[in-house]
Amino acid sequence: MDELIDIVDKNGIPTGETALKSVIHAEGLLHNTAHLWLYTKTGDILLSQRSAKKLICPLLWDVSVAGHIDAGETAEEACLRETCEEIGLKLNETDLEKIGAFKCFQSYDYGVHDNEFHNTFIAELKVPITKLTPQEDEVEALKLVSLPHFENIINSLDVENNNHLVASNKDYYLIILNKIKAKLS
Repeated sequence: MDELIDIVDKNGIPTGETALKSVIHAEGLLHNTAHLWLYTKTGDILLSQRSAKKLICPLLWDVSVAGHIDAGETAEEACLRETCEEIGLKLNETDLEKIGAFKCFQSYDYGVHDNEFHNTFIAELKVPITKLTPQEDEVEALKLVSLPHFENIINSLDVENNNHLVASNKDYYLIILNKIKAKLS
């Protein structure tokens, strides 16, 4: 889907201009995304496997839920919308805890220039994983991993031989891990 997205400045603030997602990625325009990392009280984190149909990093495991923030939408609204669309989970804005906005500027061989700010939230997953319904075009599979296992995966990331997480996001994953550990302690 080619959504209309706000173009943002170097601080992630909308400029008042919009463009289609395809144009934003082709021209490398700055834009915002919403990320949600779900965790359980018992110390597990929900990972989503990117759909085989995705152009960027197909079949790699990543953030529980992620998506572009549509033009005129807040990060919180986008996070709630994407969570419902991608995994069938309805949350309220009060469930979300924003932990920051993180720059992610990457270009790919096939002409995508992804210059975005990940507006990142964490929230407790209060339903069994079996109650979640992955959206086929976005999510191949879901799994819960313990925080120690997630940390081991992060620490063993290798850009050359990666078959699990998106290797270029290693520092970001460590921040998420530490924020969730702090929340549970």
